[in-house]
Amino acid sequence: MQPMTDTLTFMKMHGLGNDFVVFDARTSGLEMTPGLARALADRHRGVGFDQLAVLSTGAADGHLTFLNADGSQSAACGNATRCIARYLMDETGKAALTLTTDRGDLHARDAGNGLTSVNMGSPFLDWADIPLAEEMDTLHLPIDGQPTATGMGNPHCTFFVEDAESVPLDQFGPRMETHPLFPERTNVQVAQIVGPDRIRMRVWERGTGITLASGSSSCATAVAAARRGLTGRIVAIDLDGGTLRVNWAEDGVWMTGPTAHVFTAKLQPSFLAAL
Repeated sequence: MQPMTDTLTFMKMHGLGNDFVVFDARTSGLEMTPGLARALADRHRGVGFDQLAVLSTGAADGHLTFLNADGSQSAACGNATRCIARYLMDETGKAALTLTTDRGDLHARDAGNGLTSVNMGSPFLDWADIPLAEEMDTLHLPIDGQPTATGMGNPHCTFFVEDAESVPLDQFGPRMETHPLFPERTNVQVAQIVGPDRIRMRVWERGTGITLASGSSSCATAVAAARRGLTGRIVAIDLDGGTLRVNWAEDGVWMTGPTAHVFTAKLQPSFLAAL
């Protein structure tokens, strides 16, 4: 890792209010630590983010590593992937590219009108791949509300409810995140079916809390709804921060929406030295 006395450049990005700190480490050789991630995640004393992403040199157009606000790692972050894909498209002039992650290779493309699409890969539907603590039907978990479990490189637990707005997510989310059925904890969604191609969803993200949007959670919810016959395989997901389009296609789960690169800045040496 770079010495703490060095000044580190970072970017602030968001997809529908799901916000990220992004480090471009292709030339800096940055090695992110959980302690630095937690300090940066503090919205009062640091920068603040839902997830942190590090872009490094990879076998394709780049490699992405993700950390949650509590410093834990995540193999996938859909909206951050879209944001960084847009950054690289603008940099290179490419209309399509591939990013490697711990979840696998993710393909991205320019969807037109300022929108960016990312294929988050095929969902994991078997209990051992999500993973769950023991063998069971992933479509109806033995939990009050009979949620559906889905893996998108990270675990998800989707509850289908009559009214997503009425769920006290600040209490419900952390309780479900640490449910013993999920040995690696889980992201939690409450989803209300609005129509055959529309879902209202709110999300509690593992290691972070309530967020305005979540790409992998949107993909997981779309997959769960289609598996249960509640919607088709192409849906609009209405989140607190806006709407994502999700298409569970033959080659994987495609997610499309807007991105924003808000600013680029530098961490001061005094901040780094205090860690």
